[in-house]
Amino acid sequence: MSETTAHPPTFACVGSIIIDDIVRPDGTVTMEVLGGGGVHAAAGITVWGERPALIACRGAGIPDSAVARLEASFDLRGVVTSPLPQARAWQIFEWDGRRRELWRVDDIRPFLREPQPGDVPSVLRQARAVTVLRDASELRRWRPFFPGAVALWEPEQQYMIPDNRAEFVETLAHAEIVSPNLLEAQQLYNLEDPAALVRRMLADGARVVALRMGADGALLGEQGRTQPVHIPAVPVPQIVDQTGAGNTFCGGFMVGWLRSGGDLLEAGCYGAVSASFALEAVGVLAPVDETTFRVRDERYRWLRGRVGSRSDRVI
Repeated sequence: MSETTAHPPTFACVGSIIIDDIVRPDGTVTMEVLGGGGVHAAAGITVWGERPALIACRGAGIPDSAVARLEASFDLRGVVTSPLPQARAWQIFEWDGRRRELWRVDDIRPFLREPQPGDVPSVLRQARAVTVLRDASELRRWRPFFPGAVALWEPEQQYMIPDNRAEFVETLAHAEIVSPNLLEAQQLYNLEDPAALVRRMLADGARVVALRMGADGALLGEQGRTQPVHIPAVPVPQIVDQTGAGNTFCGGFMVGWLRSGGDLLEAGCYGAVSASFALEAVGVLAPVDETTFRVRDERYRWLRGRVGSRSDRVI
């Protein structure tokens, strides 16, 4: 069925479309790469054979190659256009995993805040799972638009500062899952230990926490579980680019969560497998094919062999 009909998507990703110019710790640079947290999250969903809806803003002068990549894999009914120059940024990575984002356009607001719920087709309301890469106010704005969906909140990096902690805690009730990365959570809570951070977010009202830790994998927690669950990172032959791997994890996590009926271990394995493909690509991972699915299944089996089959496995 064509996307121009009323056929609803199963998955939706609210986020951004950014053109990245990537600077790695060793000084190598790759220019004009399709990125943006919403795009990376949606790509993580495609690893599992789904075609997610992307809800984002694109600007004037976006490269034709980026448009072709978007059209190849995503439902674009939720993408609006702006006359402003396409958002573009330097993504500067340090050896310890820190990332600095330096904008190369004068006005980025539409690309971080548009569209709003009233700007997209109502058929998207029927999505069964949604990832939201926005700040707390934007999550609260979007949550009612998806009344029947499971929501994963990936807070914006710039938002995760101590001054926003009270609002962060108040907003946890608006999403079933919250997924910051380790550096962001450490900065917000002024705590170093990953397990302590997971417990603190649960104590503050989070229902499910997926703490992303880069090369150290992910630490997962949920209400009623006494200890966090550790999901190791999936090894890949060569890490090409870490940009967007965390976003890609979130997309995969949502597929595993929905398909398993809310099994924490299964969702974490799906997320880790999706993230592994992001590490092998410069920018957004390539459109999936039969080879992708074969390698995906091999990596999934390897990971399940490492973490076991029981959802109550603890560290």
